[in-house]
Amino acid sequence: MQGLYCPDFEHDNCGIGFVAHIKGKKSHEIIQRGLEVLANMDHRGAVGADAKTGDGAGILIQVPHEFNMKLGISLPDEGLYGTGLLFLPKNKKEADLCISTFKDICLEEDLDLFHIRELPVDSKAPGEIALRAEPRMVQVFVKSIVKREQEALELKLYVVRKLAENAIRLSKLKNKNAFYFPSLSTKTMVYKGMLTPGQVPEYFPDLQDPSMKSAIALIHSRFSTNTFPTWELAQPFRIIAHNGEINTVRGNRLWMHARESLLRSEVLGEDLKKVLPVIEPGRSDSASFDNVLEFLYMAGRSIPHALCMMIPESYNDKNPIPDSLKAFYEYHSTIMEPWDGPASLFFPMDATLAERLTGTVCALRATWLPRIT
Repeated sequence: MQGLYCPDFEHDNCGIGFVAHIKGKKSHEIIQRGLEVLANMDHRGAVGADAKTGDGAGILIQVPHEFNMKLGISLPDEGLYGTGLLFLPKNKKEADLCISTFKDICLEEDLDLFHIRELPVDSKAPGEIALRAEPRMVQVFVKSIVKREQEALELKLYVVRKLAENAIRLSKLKNKNAFYFPSLSTKTMVYKGMLTPGQVPEYFPDLQDPSMKSAIALIHSRFSTNTFPTWELAQPFRIIAHNGEINTVRGNRLWMHARESLLRSEVLGEDLKKVLPVIEPGRSDSASFDNVLEFLYMAGRSIPHALCMMIPESYNDKNPIPDSLKAFYEYHSTIMEPWDGPASLFFPMDATLAERLTGTVCALRATWLPRIT
């Protein structure tokens, strides 16, 4: 706690948008349209006293393999390497400690941090207040030392990221929040910061490169109604973009922590204990929600299934639902309490999963048997 401010009460209200090619065709146009939607969300964000420092804005896209190939790096095939941005302290000694810690953890988990790219940014774009807290940014590239399919590598990237977060949290680093992964994945990549919507493409020149292509663009403009803006609390997070306030977040966090000793997962296996705590301390309500959703997804559930667990539908005599759907919610209420209060959520979903799911309870019933208990 610092003064009268306590991070346990972090909430935010925001603007969100989503652009996608219905058949999954990647193009630079999708990213451009996403940035156009973001610019149109300018009124949903907020700025500081200097009129240039934003509360936060960003964009989530698919990993731009064609763009990455242009960097002159010897890359594995698409989907067989992970990449993402990494926020680091500006102090070189502290940044080197963070990188060496992450690299050692990767090796322990049979992964190779084979390239680190200094991310080009235009520091003239953000406001003066944002620049005071601006982190150093790098793009990391990680591949598997042993043979792994994409889903197995995706899961292992989650594990090493959580291990690194815990290691830095327990280190003697002065500013532990300066170490942060907006994303680390074989599938998606997040560009975000303490920016206004219009500053995002200016600050990240990568986004203006025609070879950067995606079939999705999920955007977010932050208005931290009762929080302090920071670089790491900008959205989108690793899975969701959220507009609203989760009013039950304190109880949700405590319940999640309380059940950690009882968690089991066939998918994570012995790695489960490595990803605890599920919720990163000192983050916003949206970030905590994203942590739990990511955990449920990595532990074997689909994103729609996990979301239905966390945000059960409201129903009563005037808003009836099928008995099968009611049974679905009643069953999962024994596993997860509702995260009450979200206004709206956007999230990406694998194309193969989207084809398989119809959005009805019939599609979800096949995953009723608990993989986490």
